[in-house]
Amino acid sequence: MEPSHKDPETAAAASAVAAADPRGASSSSGVVVQVREKKGPLRAAIPYMPFPVAVICLFLNTFVPGLGTFVSAFTVLCGARTDLPDRHVCCVFWLNIAAALIQILTAIVMVGWIMSIFWGMDMVILAISQGYKEQGIPQQL
Repeated sequence: MEPSHKDPETAAAASAVAAADPRGASSSSGVVVQVREKKGPLRAAIPYMPFPVAVICLFLNTFVPGLGTFVSAFTVLCGARTDLPDRHVCCVFWLNIAAALIQILTAIVMVGWIMSIFWGMDMVILAISQGYKEQGIPQQL
């Protein structure tokens, strides 16, 4: 049974793969797909911090929702890099303050607490990826 494709580009790509592979379309047919994560402005405003600072922010976010995000906002003022190079430092600072306030205000219904923990985990992941880039090691995250 042939899978149905909603858009014409996907259908054309699937038929090209099926035509190139005489055994039929399979997962090992040699097609390379590149995926890029599109970040929203709040997510892109998370600063690249040194690993120990990121772990401290994760710890703070775990026990006091929004506190680690609030602390990370000040690292932007200290020169921490973000994924928003075209925005002014003050704008990125206020985006981080807004994220911290959202986490604090929605912690009552557990949404902010969960968001705060994930935000801290993202800080640690960004710190690890920054460390790999500085050392020239290809990352496998």
